[in-house]
Amino acid sequence: MPKAEFWQGNKAIAMGGVDAGCRFFAGYPITPSTEIAEVMAEELPKYGGKFIQMEDEIGGIAAAIGGSIAGKKSMTGTSGPGFSLKQELLGYAYISEIPLVCVDVQRGGPSTGLPTKVSQGDVMQARWGTHGDHATIAYAPSSVQECYDLTIKAFNMAERFRQPVLMMADEVIGHMRERIEIPDASSIGILDRKKPKCSPKDFIPYLADEDDDIPPMAAFGDGYHWHVTGLTSNDWGFPTNNAEEIDKKIGRILRKVDRFRDDVVEYAVETCEDAEILVVSYGCVARSALRAVRELRKRGVKAGHFRPITIWPFAGDELEKIVADRGIKHVIVPELNMGQLFLEIDRVIHGRAKTHLKTLLNGELFKPAQIMSYIEEVA
Repeated sequence: MPKAEFWQGNKAIAMGGVDAGCRFFAGYPITPSTEIAEVMAEELPKYGGKFIQMEDEIGGIAAAIGGSIAGKKSMTGTSGPGFSLKQELLGYAYISEIPLVCVDVQRGGPSTGLPTKVSQGDVMQARWGTHGDHATIAYAPSSVQECYDLTIKAFNMAERFRQPVLMMADEVIGHMRERIEIPDASSIGILDRKKPKCSPKDFIPYLADEDDDIPPMAAFGDGYHWHVTGLTSNDWGFPTNNAEEIDKKIGRILRKVDRFRDDVVEYAVETCEDAEILVVSYGCVARSALRAVRELRKRGVKAGHFRPITIWPFAGDELEKIVADRGIKHVIVPELNMGQLFLEIDRVIHGRAKTHLKTLLNGELFKPAQIMSYIEEVA
């Protein structure tokens, strides 16, 4: 039977990781994500797992990569400046195909910025922060329940696609407390990485299966030998300058997610059937935006709401279809940044509706009344 808990968002993320099978956490304290590390330090030993506080953020993700290579589901957690420091090794994990979950509880920036205030300033960094081409999977929870549920999904996607998956929470969601339901363990769907079925002598480390473009992954210590490098490699894991092998590798790490995009992309809609004005928001802002939409509906304003749950890959096809099919005239995007997701929203709508960006950069959350006022301006 499900059980009810009254948890902080950061605790829900940590417990979602534990229930997804995470048994190794490495990180460094940083506001407003530190509670994730604190809960992991307390909980992981109960399940035979390990927690380690590293000397810095780079060491945190490096250790998490090592934990995953050793066969353990691994996580690291941070906030803005630490997320910047982790980018180089996120790139390493993308190209070497190491599954892990990286949590970023966003705060105001740049630099040290606003450690105790909210922001959504890391959205573009989540997609483009590390150099080179790779597929990104990033979730944006807007409730404590989603902090728990989406962390489990993040681990499942990391294991399925053999790559890092990002949890892009924010200070408000990370620190708020809500009642949530924790399902019975037997009802939680858990995915584990695909392991080799061949003998060690026949093992080719990066030879992908044709049906999903993903190679089986052996753990160090299982008797299988494979070479791990941040250089572009061939099927044996060794660096290559061969143009065909480079094209094959980079194409595959993009294609393995792109071809299963519909299995990854998630979004939520409300009252879009007759909407003339559509509000698009995510994370903590979605809570204020939904309240605004619901209040204005009572007054006869035909407003609807679209919430990306996966901000990467972005639900662009789905948003464009809703705008086109419903004849929506205006799209309002309130963001706690200068329009990082707005740029993507504006691009995918293709001029089918007039787009309006509303920004807030002072570390505060949009009030429902503010968003109501923005909607009324264009209604």
